[in-house]
Amino acid sequence: MKAAAVLMPLPLPEPFDYAVPEGLEIAPGDHVVVPLGPRRMRGLVAGVRDMPGLNRPLKPVLERIDEPSLPAGTLKFVTWAARWTCSPPGEVAALALRGLRAPPPKPEKRLVPTGVQPARATPARTRVLEVAAEFARAPADLARAAGVSSGVVKGLVDEGALEVVEVIAPAAFPEPDPNHTASSLNPSQAAAAKALNAAFDAGGFQAALLDGVTGAGKTEVYLEAVAHALAADPAAQVLVLLPEIALTQAVIARFEQRFGVTPAEWHSGVSLPKRRKVWEAVAAGRCRIVVGARSALFLPFQSLRLLVVDEEHDSSFKQEEGLIYHARDLAVARAKIEGSAVVLASATPSLETLANAEAGRYRWLRLASRHGAARLPDVDLIDMRETPPERGRWLSSRLVKAVGETFARGEQSLLFLNRRGYAPLVLCRACGERMTAPDTDSWLVEHRYTGRLVCHLTGFSMPKPKRCPHCSAEESLVSVGPGVERVEEEVRELFPQARVAVFSSDTVPDGESARALVRSMAEGEIDILVATQAAAKGHNFPNLTLVGVVDADLGLRGGDLRAGERTFQLLAQATGRAGRADKPGRALLQTYMPEHGVMQALKAQDRDAFVEAETAERKAAGLPPHGRLAAIVLSSPDGAALEAYARALAAAIPNAERLEVYGPADAPLSLVRGRRRKRLLVRADRDVDIQAFLGTWLAQVKVPGSVRVTVDVDPYSFL
Repeated sequence: MKAAAVLMPLPLPEPFDYAVPEGLEIAPGDHVVVPLGPRRMRGLVAGVRDMPGLNRPLKPVLERIDEPSLPAGTLKFVTWAARWTCSPPGEVAALALRGLRAPPPKPEKRLVPTGVQPARATPARTRVLEVAAEFARAPADLARAAGVSSGVVKGLVDEGALEVVEVIAPAAFPEPDPNHTASSLNPSQAAAAKALNAAFDAGGFQAALLDGVTGAGKTEVYLEAVAHALAADPAAQVLVLLPEIALTQAVIARFEQRFGVTPAEWHSGVSLPKRRKVWEAVAAGRCRIVVGARSALFLPFQSLRLLVVDEEHDSSFKQEEGLIYHARDLAVARAKIEGSAVVLASATPSLETLANAEAGRYRWLRLASRHGAARLPDVDLIDMRETPPERGRWLSSRLVKAVGETFARGEQSLLFLNRRGYAPLVLCRACGERMTAPDTDSWLVEHRYTGRLVCHLTGFSMPKPKRCPHCSAEESLVSVGPGVERVEEEVRELFPQARVAVFSSDTVPDGESARALVRSMAEGEIDILVATQAAAKGHNFPNLTLVGVVDADLGLRGGDLRAGERTFQLLAQATGRAGRADKPGRALLQTYMPEHGVMQALKAQDRDAFVEAETAERKAAGLPPHGRLAAIVLSSPDGAALEAYARALAAAIPNAERLEVYGPADAPLSLVRGRRRKRLLVRADRDVDIQAFLGTWLAQVKVPGSVRVTVDVDPYSFL
């Protein structure tokens, strides 16, 4: 007798065993239907084994579903990711099966020859039959391919020379041509591409850091690596991960230009039927290139030979809800499991990646200068204590003057502020009430375009009231602080002749609108672009010569251990948009802390000095990359139950060496969607198996029904 271990797409701690009925052939990776209580559940076969004797009867597998099986590498990756993230394996399996949420495509009508000769054989009819013999086509496609009218095709159907059949077209994407357009690489790029190709040819797991300044041409280098992989192995599949949907459109255009075809897209903006097509094509090996967001890591690749993580430092690769994981780390793990090459590309690599490169675990390929005649922009600081803006304004006179001079020269400016909306806080002048979301500690952000107050944490929104909800005072609500909408308002007042646009997730909610705005900027149809981080990376605007950072100190506030690193990365990327063609660029950073180490490093463009100082601090404290962290977040609508469970969990901490636990303590956002929240933080030395510690510890205390426990290995958010 055989038993199948079946993973349900549910947060269950382990697979369930089912008996395999005689005559039913199933294998790991197959999709099956099994009974679970009174329900019939879809599941994924994690393994099949012989069970010679059982002390209890097993329920049988009911049927095998005719869907593409998950390849062995994908199944192994799902199991590994579950252990690494301390998540139920079924939850990870659900992510791997997400592409099958849409129903299978409906059969389409196609025409095929029957072998019956038409009564009258004209040249047009003969052409139609010859073309129809190649493969089944839709009537309109057949007429177009044969160069005849639809009436000729219809006549052949009426005479029985062609018949209509219903077929389901196999999911497939056009084959990319590695030799479609050759790139022109400078010597530095060519050397990096050669090293990447050599790593690929060496076979097995290979990891490389492609470390180049902004505008150095890193994309051209990894495109050459992609071309080499496709040419060397006719079955090779390539995955390119990007942190932002807005960035996807620009990169896809580069792929179209280089390979002559559009790669498959995978992100939340892709419809469910199209995602199913990508999933099935990837599983069948009929999709060679996928460009997508972090969840593309879980696609069922048949022959994944190369992964590229572009802008690997970007915090958007960290998934914060549902299954919590970091796509950069999982990309390296998937490459190791598949025996593939992985390239991590960035102008401002994360400290974790730099530590791996310095230790020799990754090849370190550097591009030290910009491509062609372009050079890095000059960076200067504006001390807002000495030159504050006018009352009610947010741009200093020095920055306003620079924007005016740039506009007068017919060049473009980018004003960067990583804050959506009009104002981050709305309060009452009469009573001091701060507008917050219901049952949440998060402030409501004013969005003046829509006239609504929005919670960016929970998604709650409401019209801006005319009276204070707390004291009922009329016209007392005031907007505090700037967002990109408020900066745009100021810019339009200062430069009424300029063409101004805003680039944020509110103004470009999907890929098509992002593509349109990027095209307008690149073609010079915008003079001043006010933008959040959506425009701060990956885009190339030849006529952009000035970047002004409205609030350079914004990311340094709070107790985030990565605040300095993230601020340096984000502002280096933003300022790097300037001067990427033949015109020199400059960047001005408005700051109230010009003496801060991050500001000084940005001004000097001395990344190495910043990294050295930041690394020394982390090493002294045993923090990543020289230690490990894991957060445990507890939440419940019942404050007493939450407090009791938190105390019980703290009392059950196992004894462990080279490991400390801090907390429990109220989370900075202690109330979200009506649930009280507490946090614990585990710090351990690098070689400690923190997942095993967490598993042992959490298993000792039963979780009450009202309490939710979330584990975040390598946390990026401490709220």
